[in-house]
Amino acid sequence: MSNKYLFTFLTILSFLFFTSISKAQDLQNVPEVDTLLVGIAGSAPFVYGEDSDEKGIAVEIWETLADKKDWIYTYKYFETVDEAIHALDSEGLDVVVGPISITSQRVEYLRFSQPFYNSSLAIVSRADKLNLWDKIKPFFSLNLIYAVFVFVFILAIVGTFLWLAERKASPDQFPQDPLNGIGNGMWLAIVTMTTVGYGDKAPITLPGRIIAGSWMIISIIFATSMVAGIASTLTLSSLGSSTISNIEELSGKKAATISSSPSAGFLKESKVKTVGVNSLGEAMELLKSKEVDAVVYDRPQLLYYLSGNQKEDFHIAQAEYYKQGYGFAFPFKSDLVYEINRSLLEMAEEQEIVSIVEGYLEEE
Repeated sequence: MSNKYLFTFLTILSFLFFTSISKAQDLQNVPEVDTLLVGIAGSAPFVYGEDSDEKGIAVEIWETLADKKDWIYTYKYFETVDEAIHALDSEGLDVVVGPISITSQRVEYLRFSQPFYNSSLAIVSRADKLNLWDKIKPFFSLNLIYAVFVFVFILAIVGTFLWLAERKASPDQFPQDPLNGIGNGMWLAIVTMTTVGYGDKAPITLPGRIIAGSWMIISIIFATSMVAGIASTLTLSSLGSSTISNIEELSGKKAATISSSPSAGFLKESKVKTVGVNSLGEAMELLKSKEVDAVVYDRPQLLYYLSGNQKEDFHIAQAEYYKQGYGFAFPFKSDLVYEINRSLLEMAEEQEIVSIVEGYLEEE
């Protein structure tokens, strides 16, 4: 009987021993957390101001995650994401929460969580009505002037060849005088290219016909390209507004964006004149006052701004560039990354993140 009690006692003792070891191992895998210092930076709808009643997408995701972990934290607000990122080391932040783009440059000195939202860059421009000068201005552009100059130069070459081939055999059509002879040759080249066929001028020599025939074939391609270019110019000038549809249309123009953001680097790579500002509101004010031609920044923030300023005549282009993820930023040696990544995955699987995002974006 005593052996039976002894066996039961040893079994319970063994169970408690191995359970304690297992819990100790689990505790070793969980970072020791006292009070976390959390940096908050960004713009609506991901982060709202310190005095706002609304939290924002990024902050609400963080708070949901932290509550699940029973973490205690305090907030420190920053005006810009770049300022908050630099404070990770200088001010001892444990994490920065906000719409922080995960870029190859930043991962060299920071650690990131997995993305909780996927974004892209977009272009916002004014939808002003064009005046008469704005509509005819494309016809005075350098590109069109260059095209006309090249066209006249090619006609002069073809006209000269026709004059040289025909001047002796057909002096009535192509006089010996170079000015009149080459002019008639250019006229024949134009009539041939446009397929008008007046019949007032025609080559009668074999070299002249070879030149004219070759020009017919070449002009089919040449004329098609030129007509397409003119049609494109006419289409753009008839749209009746100053909207910008893609990054190519910003060439030689000014665009505002947040300084040190990925959009600033994107504009630099695209060779667009960049005006750096500290906030999206400041950038939109520059656009409104016509100091810049467009604002380039993250699409969700731009859409959110436009939804709250529908009276303004702004247009957001359909084109998307530089697709990127938003994540939380940590010091390079942080122990929190694994736990937060696992929690973000759990929240994504349970559709909690989608619910939070839709709560902000679909209401607008």
